[in-house]
Amino acid sequence: MRASVEGLSRYIATGQTAKHRIFQLLDASILPDDKLIAIALDDAYALGVLSSRIHACLALAGGGWLGVGNDPVYNKSKCYEAFPFPAATPEQQARIRDLAEQIDAHRKRQQGLHAELTLTGMYNVLEKLKVSLPMTAKEKAIHEMGLVSVLKSLHDELDAAVLEAYGWRDAPSDETILERLVALNAERAAEEANGQVRWLRPAFQHPEAVQAEMGLSRPTHSVAAKEGGTSPSPPRTEPPRQPWPNTLPEQVAAVARVLAEARAPLAEADLAARFAGKGPWKKRLPQLLDTLVALGRARVLEDGRWMG
Repeated sequence: MRASVEGLSRYIATGQTAKHRIFQLLDASILPDDKLIAIALDDAYALGVLSSRIHACLALAGGGWLGVGNDPVYNKSKCYEAFPFPAATPEQQARIRDLAEQIDAHRKRQQGLHAELTLTGMYNVLEKLKVSLPMTAKEKAIHEMGLVSVLKSLHDELDAAVLEAYGWRDAPSDETILERLVALNAERAAEEANGQVRWLRPAFQHPEAVQAEMGLSRPTHSVAAKEGGTSPSPPRTEPPRQPWPNTLPEQVAAVARVLAEARAPLAEADLAARFAGKGPWKKRLPQLLDTLVALGRARVLEDGRWMG
């Protein structure tokens, strides 16, 4: 999986067999082996939904078990391909995306500070925190190194945000969540039978629809003939300007998202033009771009333009 082939600078991955179902973002330069489930999505919104309790319920029910520890196995066809994502609003997607980025960054930051810290260790402690079980001295050390209470708080917020995106505000049990996911899967199957597909990565999976939505597609011969001859292609439309976020994490995520969704590299001025409003915020763009480069989420070309 290379960014030049898939158009991705990173992808979502989870271990095929693992005690805890943990999803994370990996750089596209990391090639997955057969023990790693790789999902060709770079949007942290998808990472957030997959990292939620809602998806964990289906993953445990649809997967298998393996090994001495009887660890859960992620069955991609049953756990991922059959999983119905919520019909989230743009605001809900932004909230889930931001929380997922925070979770991913928090884990990587703490592991970078402590070489002995593992994800399994962190989530062992997290599970104890959920049910208020006493911790051993080693677990207390992991709790301190990994700031696991912060991780728990972020996961709690993420679960609440994903439940809100599904419209489930009644604190459903795991069994109820499974029943609702099965019913929603049936609804989505009926939609697809009628021609409505909710693409997760439309620019790659269904580029013609994206081009048509942006006003970039050319009319077919049948349409031109119906109109009495050859018609010129419609003019290009500029993407809508979006408000500049208030917080630094949201700003980093917003700039990364614009770069990732751009169909061509952007100059700094073009990137600034994608956001609405006036003020000193544009002076922060160089710093934000440098941050994205350090995170492996952006790169600058020889001509000074930027791409995700």
